[in-house]
Amino acid sequence: MINAFLIKYAEIALKGKNRHLFEDALIRQMRLALEKIEGEFQVTKEQGRVYVHCHSAYDFEEAVEALQKVFGIVGICPVAIYEEKGFEQLSQDVLAYMKEHHPGYCGTFKVHTRRAKKSFPMESMEVNAELGGCILDAFPGASVDVHEPQLNLSVEIRERIYVYSQTIPGPGGMPVGTNGKGMLLLSGGIDSPVAGYMIAKRGVQIDAVYFHAPPYTSERAKQKVVDLARLVARYSGPINLHVVNFTDIQLYIYDQCPHEELTIIMRRYMMRIAEHFARERKCMGLITGESIGQVASQTMQSLMATNEVCTLPVYRPVIGFDKQEIVEIAHKIDTFETSIQPFEDCCTIFVAKHPVTKPNLKIIHRSETKLEEKIDSLMEEAIRTTEVITVE
Repeated sequence: MINAFLIKYAEIALKGKNRHLFEDALIRQMRLALEKIEGEFQVTKEQGRVYVHCHSAYDFEEAVEALQKVFGIVGICPVAIYEEKGFEQLSQDVLAYMKEHHPGYCGTFKVHTRRAKKSFPMESMEVNAELGGCILDAFPGASVDVHEPQLNLSVEIRERIYVYSQTIPGPGGMPVGTNGKGMLLLSGGIDSPVAGYMIAKRGVQIDAVYFHAPPYTSERAKQKVVDLARLVARYSGPINLHVVNFTDIQLYIYDQCPHEELTIIMRRYMMRIAEHFARERKCMGLITGESIGQVASQTMQSLMATNEVCTLPVYRPVIGFDKQEIVEIAHKIDTFETSIQPFEDCCTIFVAKHPVTKPNLKIIHRSETKLEEKIDSLMEEAIRTTEVITVE
Protein backbone atom coordinates (compact mmCIF):
# COMPACT_ATOMS: atom_id res chain seq x y z
CA MET A 1 0.00 0.00 0.00
CA ILE A 2 1.25 3.49 -0.83
CA ASN A 3 0.86 5.27 2.50
CA ALA A 4 3.21 8.21 1.99
CA PHE A 5 4.89 10.43 -0.57
CA LEU A 6 8.50 11.55 -0.42
CA ILE A 7 8.75 15.09 -1.80
CA LYS A 8 11.89 16.09 -3.66
CA TYR A 9 12.98 19.69 -4.23
CA ALA A 10 15.94 21.27 -6.04
CA GLU A 11 16.62 24.99 -5.65
CA ILE A 12 15.54 25.02 -2.01
CA ALA A 13 18.51 22.80 -1.17
CA LEU A 14 20.86 25.63 -2.23
CA LYS A 15 19.49 28.19 0.22
CA GLY A 16 22.02 27.64 2.97
CA LYS A 17 21.04 29.01 6.37
CA ASN A 18 17.68 30.19 4.97
CA ARG A 19 16.76 26.76 3.69
CA HIS A 20 14.34 26.06 6.55
CA LEU A 21 12.28 29.15 5.60
CA PHE A 22 11.78 27.82 2.09
CA GLU A 23 11.03 24.31 3.37
CA ASP A 24 8.41 25.71 5.74
CA ALA A 25 6.84 27.71 2.90
CA LEU A 26 6.76 24.58 0.74
CA ILE A 27 5.06 22.62 3.52
CA ARG A 28 2.42 25.36 3.95
CA GLN A 29 1.62 25.29 0.24
CA MET A 30 1.40 21.49 0.24
CA ARG A 31 -1.01 21.53 3.16
CA LEU A 32 -3.20 24.09 1.39
CA ALA A 33 -3.23 22.00 -1.79
CA LEU A 34 -4.13 18.80 0.06
CA GLU A 35 -6.94 20.44 2.05
CA LYS A 36 -9.10 20.14 -1.06
CA ILE A 37 -8.54 16.37 -1.32
CA GLU A 38 -10.69 13.92 0.60
CA GLY A 39 -8.54 12.07 3.13
CA GLU A 40 -6.33 12.70 6.14
CA PHE A 41 -2.85 13.93 5.20
CA GLN A 42 0.06 14.92 7.42
CA VAL A 43 2.97 16.87 5.90
CA THR A 44 6.18 16.53 7.93
CA LYS A 45 9.84 17.43 7.70
CA GLU A 46 12.11 14.63 8.91
CA GLN A 47 15.91 14.72 8.79
CA GLY A 48 16.09 16.89 5.69
CA ARG A 49 13.23 15.08 3.96
CA VAL A 50 9.65 16.25 3.38
CA TYR A 51 6.95 13.57 3.55
CA VAL A 52 3.22 13.43 3.07
CA HIS A 53 1.78 10.70 5.29
CA CYS A 54 -1.65 9.40 4.29
CA HIS A 55 -3.56 8.28 7.36
CA SER A 56 -6.84 7.29 5.72
CA ALA A 57 -8.29 6.14 2.42
CA TYR A 58 -7.67 8.67 -0.36
CA ASP A 59 -7.69 9.02 -4.13
CA PHE A 60 -4.10 8.51 -5.30
CA GLU A 61 -4.52 10.35 -8.61
CA GLU A 62 -6.19 13.35 -6.97
CA ALA A 63 -3.45 13.62 -4.33
CA VAL A 64 -0.70 13.48 -6.96
CA GLU A 65 -2.49 16.04 -9.15
CA ALA A 66 -2.77 18.43 -6.18
CA LEU A 67 0.93 18.07 -5.36
CA GLN A 68 1.88 18.59 -9.00
CA LYS A 69 0.52 22.14 -8.72
CA VAL A 70 2.74 23.09 -5.77
CA PHE A 71 5.71 25.14 -6.92
CA GLY A 72 8.99 24.05 -5.35
CA ILE A 73 8.36 20.32 -5.83
CA VAL A 74 10.47 18.64 -8.52
CA GLY A 75 9.59 15.03 -7.71
CA ILE A 76 6.80 13.11 -5.98
CA CYS A 77 7.79 9.60 -4.90
CA PRO A 78 5.02 7.24 -3.77
CA VAL A 79 6.50 5.44 -0.75
CA ALA A 80 5.65 2.19 1.03
CA ILE A 81 6.63 2.27 4.72
CA TYR A 82 7.59 -0.80 6.75
CA GLU A 83 8.72 -1.37 10.31
CA GLU A 84 12.47 -1.73 10.82
CA LYS A 85 13.08 -5.27 12.15
CA GLY A 86 16.48 -6.16 10.74
CA PHE A 87 17.70 -7.21 7.34
CA GLU A 88 15.72 -10.45 7.03
CA GLN A 89 12.43 -8.60 7.45
CA LEU A 90 13.72 -5.79 5.23
CA SER A 91 14.44 -8.22 2.39
CA GLN A 92 10.98 -9.77 2.71
CA ASP A 93 9.34 -6.37 2.64
CA VAL A 94 11.32 -5.28 -0.43
CA LEU A 95 10.39 -8.47 -2.28
CA ALA A 96 6.74 -7.96 -1.32
CA TYR A 97 6.98 -4.41 -2.66
CA MET A 98 8.46 -5.63 -5.95
CA LYS A 99 5.82 -8.33 -6.36
CA GLU A 100 3.02 -5.84 -5.74
CA HIS A 101 4.28 -2.92 -7.82
CA HIS A 102 6.44 -4.68 -10.45
CA PRO A 103 5.04 -8.22 -10.79
CA GLY A 104 7.04 -10.49 -13.09
CA TYR A 105 9.69 -7.79 -13.60
CA CYS A 106 12.24 -8.73 -16.26
CA GLY A 107 14.15 -5.52 -16.97
CA THR A 108 17.33 -3.99 -15.55
CA PHE A 109 17.38 -2.51 -12.06
CA LYS A 110 19.56 -0.90 -9.45
CA VAL A 111 19.13 -0.80 -5.67
CA HIS A 112 20.07 2.45 -3.95
CA THR A 113 20.12 2.39 -0.15
CA ARG A 114 20.32 5.41 2.11
CA ARG A 115 21.22 4.37 5.67
CA ALA A 116 20.14 7.31 7.86
CA LYS A 117 19.82 5.04 10.92
CA LYS A 118 23.49 4.43 11.72
CA SER A 119 22.71 1.69 14.25
CA PHE A 120 21.52 -0.56 11.44
CA PRO A 121 24.17 -3.33 11.36
CA MET A 122 24.87 -3.32 7.60
CA GLU A 123 26.49 -0.61 5.45
CA SER A 124 24.56 0.84 2.50
CA MET A 125 26.67 -0.91 -0.16
CA GLU A 126 26.23 -4.23 1.63
CA VAL A 127 22.46 -3.76 1.75
CA ASN A 128 22.47 -2.90 -1.99
CA ALA A 129 24.33 -6.11 -2.83
CA GLU A 130 22.23 -8.37 -0.61
CA LEU A 131 18.90 -6.92 -1.74
CA GLY A 132 20.03 -7.10 -5.37
CA GLY A 133 20.75 -10.80 -4.91
CA CYS A 134 17.34 -11.42 -3.34
CA ILE A 135 15.60 -9.67 -6.24
CA LEU A 136 17.61 -11.66 -8.84
CA ASP A 137 16.57 -14.89 -7.11
CA ALA A 138 12.90 -13.88 -7.01
CA PHE A 139 12.82 -12.40 -10.53
CA PRO A 140 14.91 -14.62 -12.85
CA GLY A 141 14.29 -12.38 -15.86
CA ALA A 142 15.73 -9.30 -14.14
CA SER A 143 19.35 -8.12 -14.33
CA VAL A 144 21.47 -5.50 -12.61
CA ASP A 145 22.60 -2.32 -14.38
CA VAL A 146 24.13 0.27 -12.05
CA HIS A 147 24.67 2.86 -14.81
CA GLU A 148 21.41 3.15 -16.76
CA PRO A 149 18.83 0.91 -15.08
CA GLN A 150 15.24 0.77 -16.24
CA LEU A 151 14.15 0.62 -12.59
CA ASN A 152 15.68 2.49 -9.66
CA LEU A 153 14.65 0.89 -6.36
CA SER A 154 15.34 3.24 -3.47
CA VAL A 155 15.47 2.03 0.14
CA GLU A 156 15.81 4.47 3.03
CA ILE A 157 16.63 3.01 6.43
CA ARG A 158 15.41 5.33 9.17
CA GLU A 159 13.36 4.57 12.26
CA ARG A 160 11.21 2.80 9.71
CA ILE A 161 11.95 1.51 6.20
CA TYR A 162 10.92 3.63 3.20
CA VAL A 163 10.79 1.93 -0.22
CA TYR A 164 10.00 3.61 -3.54
CA SER A 165 10.71 3.14 -7.24
CA GLN A 166 8.85 5.94 -9.00
CA THR A 167 9.43 9.68 -9.24
CA ILE A 168 6.48 11.64 -10.64
CA PRO A 169 7.59 15.05 -12.00
CA GLY A 170 6.56 18.16 -10.07
CA PRO A 171 6.30 21.71 -11.45
CA GLY A 172 9.66 22.90 -10.07
CA GLY A 173 10.22 26.55 -9.20
CA MET A 174 10.04 28.10 -5.73
CA PRO A 175 7.24 27.96 -3.13
CA VAL A 176 4.69 30.73 -3.58
CA GLY A 177 5.18 33.52 -1.06
CA THR A 178 8.97 33.26 -0.77
CA ASN A 179 9.66 36.07 -3.26
CA GLY A 180 7.20 38.82 -2.43
CA LYS A 181 3.95 39.81 -4.08
CA GLY A 182 2.97 41.23 -7.47
CA MET A 183 -0.10 42.65 -9.22
CA LEU A 184 -0.98 40.89 -12.49
CA LEU A 185 -2.78 42.80 -15.25
CA LEU A 186 -5.09 39.97 -16.30
CA SER A 187 -7.01 40.15 -19.57
CA GLY A 188 -9.05 37.50 -21.30
CA GLY A 189 -6.20 36.64 -23.68
CA ILE A 190 -3.66 33.86 -23.85
CA ASP A 191 -0.58 35.71 -22.59
CA SER A 192 -1.42 37.22 -19.20
CA PRO A 193 -2.53 33.97 -17.48
CA VAL A 194 0.75 32.40 -18.64
CA ALA A 195 2.65 35.38 -17.23
CA GLY A 196 0.86 34.93 -13.90
CA TYR A 197 1.72 31.24 -13.82
CA MET A 198 5.38 31.89 -14.64
CA ILE A 199 5.88 34.61 -12.03
CA ALA A 200 4.13 32.49 -9.39
CA LYS A 201 6.52 29.67 -10.27
CA ARG A 202 9.35 31.88 -9.06
CA GLY A 203 7.73 32.16 -5.63
CA VAL A 204 5.77 35.39 -6.18
CA GLN A 205 2.31 35.63 -4.63
CA ILE A 206 -0.11 37.33 -7.03
CA ASP A 207 -3.23 39.43 -7.04
CA ALA A 208 -4.79 40.64 -10.28
CA VAL A 209 -6.61 43.55 -11.92
CA TYR A 210 -8.98 43.29 -14.86
CA PHE A 211 -10.33 46.27 -16.83
CA HIS A 212 -13.99 45.75 -17.69
CA ALA A 213 -15.88 47.99 -20.15
CA PRO A 214 -19.63 47.40 -20.00
CA PRO A 215 -21.72 47.49 -22.14
CA TYR A 216 -18.96 47.08 -24.73
CA THR A 217 -17.79 43.97 -22.93
CA SER A 218 -20.30 41.46 -21.63
CA GLU A 219 -20.67 39.69 -18.31
CA ARG A 220 -19.46 36.59 -20.15
CA ALA A 221 -16.17 38.38 -20.83
CA LYS A 222 -15.85 39.18 -17.13
CA GLN A 223 -16.68 35.58 -16.18
CA LYS A 224 -14.06 34.37 -18.63
CA VAL A 225 -11.41 36.37 -16.74
CA VAL A 226 -12.67 35.04 -13.39
CA ASP A 227 -12.37 31.52 -14.82
CA LEU A 228 -8.80 32.24 -15.98
CA ALA A 229 -7.92 33.59 -12.54
CA ARG A 230 -9.30 30.40 -11.01
CA LEU A 231 -7.14 28.25 -13.31
CA VAL A 232 -4.02 30.24 -12.40
CA ALA A 233 -4.98 30.10 -8.69
CA ARG A 234 -4.62 26.30 -8.78
CA TYR A 235 -0.88 26.98 -8.91
CA SER A 236 -0.53 30.40 -7.27
CA GLY A 237 -3.01 30.07 -4.43
CA PRO A 238 -5.94 32.48 -3.86
CA ILE A 239 -6.04 35.61 -6.05
CA ASN A 240 -7.83 38.85 -5.20
CA LEU A 241 -9.16 39.91 -8.61
CA HIS A 242 -9.87 43.66 -8.91
CA VAL A 243 -12.53 44.28 -11.58
CA VAL A 244 -12.24 47.92 -12.67
CA ASN A 245 -15.06 49.58 -14.64
CA PHE A 246 -12.98 51.30 -17.32
CA THR A 247 -15.76 52.37 -19.71
CA ASP A 248 -15.96 56.08 -18.89
CA ILE A 249 -12.18 56.48 -19.00
CA GLN A 250 -11.98 54.75 -22.37
CA LEU A 251 -14.80 56.82 -23.86
CA TYR A 252 -13.25 60.04 -22.61
CA ILE A 253 -9.86 59.14 -24.09
CA TYR A 254 -11.60 58.11 -27.33
CA ASP A 255 -13.32 61.51 -27.56
CA GLN A 256 -10.29 63.66 -26.64
CA CYS A 257 -7.18 61.98 -28.08
CA PRO A 258 -5.92 61.05 -31.58
CA HIS A 259 -7.17 57.60 -32.41
CA GLU A 260 -3.77 56.25 -33.43
CA GLU A 261 -2.64 56.93 -29.84
CA LEU A 262 -5.67 55.32 -28.14
CA THR A 263 -4.03 52.02 -27.27
CA ILE A 264 -0.94 53.59 -25.72
CA ILE A 265 -2.83 56.22 -23.71
CA MET A 266 -5.42 53.72 -22.46
CA ARG A 267 -2.62 51.38 -21.50
CA ARG A 268 -0.88 54.16 -19.56
CA TYR A 269 -4.03 54.79 -17.52
CA MET A 270 -4.47 51.08 -16.89
CA MET A 271 -0.94 50.96 -15.52
CA ARG A 272 -1.64 53.94 -13.25
CA ILE A 273 -4.75 52.29 -11.80
CA ALA A 274 -3.05 48.88 -11.49
CA GLU A 275 -0.21 50.55 -9.58
CA HIS A 276 -2.72 52.13 -7.17
CA PHE A 277 -4.06 48.70 -6.27
CA ALA A 278 -0.56 47.21 -6.22
CA ARG A 279 0.49 49.72 -3.56
CA GLU A 280 -2.75 49.18 -1.66
CA ARG A 281 -2.10 45.40 -1.60
CA LYS A 282 1.59 45.91 -0.71
CA CYS A 283 2.79 44.48 -4.02
CA MET A 284 6.39 44.95 -5.12
CA GLY A 285 5.72 45.26 -8.84
CA LEU A 286 3.30 44.94 -11.75
CA ILE A 287 3.17 41.84 -13.97
CA THR A 288 2.02 41.82 -17.59
CA GLY A 289 1.82 39.31 -20.41
CA GLU A 290 3.54 41.54 -22.96
CA SER A 291 5.89 40.04 -25.54
CA ILE A 292 8.15 42.29 -27.62
CA GLY A 293 6.71 43.07 -31.05
CA GLN A 294 3.61 40.91 -30.75
CA VAL A 295 1.20 43.85 -31.23
CA ALA A 296 1.50 47.63 -31.68
CA SER A 297 1.38 48.32 -27.94
CA GLN A 298 4.27 45.91 -27.33
CA THR A 299 7.08 47.39 -29.39
CA MET A 300 10.09 48.58 -27.42
CA GLN A 301 8.98 52.19 -27.87
CA SER A 302 5.43 51.39 -26.71
CA LEU A 303 6.66 49.49 -23.66
CA MET A 304 8.86 52.44 -22.74
CA ALA A 305 5.84 54.74 -23.04
CA THR A 306 3.72 52.61 -20.70
CA ASN A 307 6.59 52.08 -18.28
CA GLU A 308 7.02 55.81 -17.88
CA VAL A 309 3.88 56.22 -15.76
CA CYS A 310 4.94 53.52 -13.28
CA THR A 311 7.11 53.96 -10.23
CA LEU A 312 6.93 50.26 -9.32
CA PRO A 313 8.92 47.77 -11.43
CA VAL A 314 7.06 46.08 -14.29
CA TYR A 315 7.82 42.38 -14.75
CA ARG A 316 7.12 40.70 -18.09
CA PRO A 317 7.80 36.95 -17.79
CA VAL A 318 6.98 36.14 -21.44
CA ILE A 319 8.68 39.15 -23.02
CA GLY A 320 11.13 37.09 -25.11
CA PHE A 321 8.70 34.30 -26.06
CA ASP A 322 7.04 33.92 -29.43
CA LYS A 323 3.33 33.17 -29.59
CA GLN A 324 3.72 29.43 -30.06
CA GLU A 325 5.87 29.13 -26.95
CA ILE A 326 3.23 30.99 -24.92
CA VAL A 327 0.46 28.81 -26.39
CA GLU A 328 2.33 25.65 -25.39
CA ILE A 329 2.47 26.78 -21.75
CA ALA A 330 -1.21 27.81 -21.91
CA HIS A 331 -2.06 24.25 -23.01
CA LYS A 332 0.11 22.84 -20.21
CA ILE A 333 -1.72 24.83 -17.50
CA ASP A 334 -5.17 24.37 -19.12
CA THR A 335 -5.86 28.06 -19.73
CA PHE A 336 -5.77 27.98 -23.55
CA GLU A 337 -9.33 26.78 -24.20
CA THR A 338 -10.73 29.40 -21.83
CA SER A 339 -8.56 32.17 -23.29
CA ILE A 340 -9.81 31.58 -26.84
CA GLN A 341 -13.49 31.82 -25.94
CA PRO A 342 -14.98 34.55 -28.20
CA PHE A 343 -15.73 37.18 -25.56
CA GLU A 344 -13.92 40.47 -26.19
CA ASP A 345 -11.98 42.28 -23.49
CA CYS A 346 -11.88 46.07 -23.26
CA CYS A 347 -8.61 46.36 -25.17
CA THR A 348 -9.96 44.94 -28.43
CA ILE A 349 -13.09 47.10 -28.55
CA PHE A 350 -11.26 50.43 -28.86
CA VAL A 351 -8.38 49.39 -31.12
CA ALA A 352 -7.43 51.99 -33.73
CA LYS A 353 -7.23 51.01 -37.39
CA HIS A 354 -3.65 52.29 -37.61
CA PRO A 355 -2.18 52.39 -34.09
CA VAL A 356 1.14 54.12 -33.55
CA THR A 357 3.97 51.61 -33.12
CA LYS A 358 6.72 54.06 -32.19
CA PRO A 359 5.03 56.55 -29.89
CA ASN A 360 6.82 59.83 -29.18
CA LEU A 361 6.55 60.62 -25.47
CA LYS A 362 6.37 64.37 -26.03
CA ILE A 363 3.38 63.91 -28.33
CA ILE A 364 1.75 61.48 -25.87
CA HIS A 365 2.20 64.00 -23.04
CA ARG A 366 0.65 66.72 -25.20
CA SER A 367 -2.36 64.51 -25.98
CA GLU A 368 -2.83 63.67 -22.31
CA THR A 369 -3.08 67.36 -21.41
CA LYS A 370 -6.46 67.31 -23.19
CA LEU A 371 -7.68 64.90 -20.51
CA GLU A 372 -6.76 66.98 -17.48
CA GLU A 373 -10.23 68.45 -16.97
CA LYS A 374 -11.95 65.18 -16.03
CA ILE A 375 -9.48 62.29 -15.99
CA ASP A 376 -8.60 62.45 -12.29
CA SER A 377 -12.24 62.32 -11.18
CA LEU A 378 -12.92 59.46 -13.64
CA MET A 379 -9.99 57.51 -12.25
CA GLU A 380 -11.14 58.13 -8.67
CA GLU A 381 -14.60 56.87 -9.55
CA ALA A 382 -13.20 53.78 -11.27
CA ILE A 383 -11.06 52.99 -8.23
CA ARG A 384 -13.94 53.64 -5.81
CA THR A 385 -16.35 51.33 -7.66
CA THR A 386 -13.87 48.50 -8.26
CA GLU A 387 -15.22 45.06 -7.40
CA VAL A 388 -12.85 42.68 -5.64
CA ILE A 389 -13.45 38.96 -6.19
CA THR A 390 -11.45 36.41 -4.21
CA VAL A 391 -10.72 33.51 -6.55
CA GLU A 392 -9.43 30.17 -5.26
